[in-house]
Amino acid sequence: MAFSNNLTINKTTVARKLAAAFILTMAAPAAHSEDPAARPVLVVGVTVEGLSADYLELLQGKFGPDGLNRLLKDAVTITDLDFGTPLDGAAAATVIHTGAAPTVNGIAAGSFYNRDLKRSYSAFLTDPAADIPANYSPQRIIATTIADELRIDGGGMGEVHSIAPDAALAIAGAGHAANTAHWISDTDGRWVTSAAYPDSPPLIQNYNRTHSVATVLDTLAWAPVISVSEYPDIPSFRRAYPFTIRFGRGEAARYAMFKSAPVVNQVVTDLAIEYMRSLDPGKHEAPDMISLAYTVRPYPYGRDNDYKLETMDGYLRLDRDIARLMKAIDENGPGMDRTLFFVAGTPPTSRTRRDDEKWQLPGGEFHVKRAISLLNLYLIQKFGNGEWITGYHNGYFYINPTLVANLEIDPVVVRKETAAFLRRMSGVAYAYTIDEVTSRDIHDNSEAVCRNTRLDSSGDVLVTVAPGWQIIEENQTSTPVPLVERMASSTSPAFIMAPGVAPQKITVPVDARVLAPTVTGLMRIRAPSGASIAPLRLLKP
Repeated sequence: MAFSNNLTINKTTVARKLAAAFILTMAAPAAHSEDPAARPVLVVGVTVEGLSADYLELLQGKFGPDGLNRLLKDAVTITDLDFGTPLDGAAAATVIHTGAAPTVNGIAAGSFYNRDLKRSYSAFLTDPAADIPANYSPQRIIATTIADELRIDGGGMGEVHSIAPDAALAIAGAGHAANTAHWISDTDGRWVTSAAYPDSPPLIQNYNRTHSVATVLDTLAWAPVISVSEYPDIPSFRRAYPFTIRFGRGEAARYAMFKSAPVVNQVVTDLAIEYMRSLDPGKHEAPDMISLAYTVRPYPYGRDNDYKLETMDGYLRLDRDIARLMKAIDENGPGMDRTLFFVAGTPPTSRTRRDDEKWQLPGGEFHVKRAISLLNLYLIQKFGNGEWITGYHNGYFYINPTLVANLEIDPVVVRKETAAFLRRMSGVAYAYTIDEVTSRDIHDNSEAVCRNTRLDSSGDVLVTVAPGWQIIEENQTSTPVPLVERMASSTSPAFIMAPGVAPQKITVPVDARVLAPTVTGLMRIRAPSGASIAPLRLLKP
């Protein structure tokens, strides 16, 4: 019996010791855990239109140590930020800043088609009757942005400023609550803003007087920034005839041309540096943010179908501008060690110039006006007299809802007949009704197509033309040269540098919606209201 009692006592003692050891073991990491890195006092977000991982890899040896190579070495590198389907710069930038797809954030494209007016205009223009800077706003962005959440978290004590060549990218970066958003006017080249951002700093008025874009353009010539012989993979004929592009007063579209060229990044950076000097970012009672937009898109106004030289030059210039920006943060801001710095590209365009006829490549022209005329004739025979097709925009044909209602016809039936007719037309690869899009009953990537579609701005039938075909819109005035359709990737690289985050490379595709919650997570603030994807869990140093 004594033996038994001793055994019971020994078991109890051992159990108590094991429990105590377990508690100590579990408590030890908490007692010795590292404190989180200090929260950055400044966020600098850079959106780059048309950024390609292929060009970054090709030109890495030509970059300096302080720009893109610094990102490639010291940042989190996401090689493929995936937007699901090709989006234009405005829509992709809105995904970046909201962490939400177009169906949630409200912006499916940079332009909006008004069924009543039967015309399109900027998705950020609130009054189409008066296309002036004051009437641009973030009204159609129906989710919060990184900038919004930063301002809210700081109770308005931090400041947010956005600078971009055009209104759409400036507003996407500013969100609803920013102090300022500025872009370059197409009319006179001045830095302009909207009534939605009333806190325009006095430095802008002075800057427009002393550093007007118009004055810059009078003497600016865009030419290769290094010797032509140093650009890789350039055909011999381009080496013999390098480019020189001017934006003189004789050019009617001089400001639009300039804003489409990568040399515009220089003036965006110049203004950002002036903000660093004058507005004390990172020195307020709450974190501040500066949002910028650059471009490396293929230059659409050039004379040659081979634009690799101009594009590569744009990347070399981008490298220099990012290096200048980082230097300004160190010299005039809080320093890169106290800054969350991210760069996110938007997908390169899926449209390219038509190749010379001598190559005898497959292709053709899809004339929208002709398609609408044939559709109207077909639907009149099928359902009765009337103007059945009222417009075309961004791949969508729009059916007259009033006529459908008056004739008491099922609109689904009309859409099916319209799609079936379009599928039989030359050059049409796919034609889907909006019902098929939203029910994901389409050929490929149905989930992404659905989430990148907005019912309030989409039409009734979506058409995709075959590769090599050009869509001809008779009333189109914004395209300077003929562009043909190509199938293209919807990915672009991204970089994040922040205190307490180790350099690392993510080579698997990452949903573009993850960037915003990752940035807000590093800032330890809530994610934008439309963000539904968990942030990346990044390695620490």
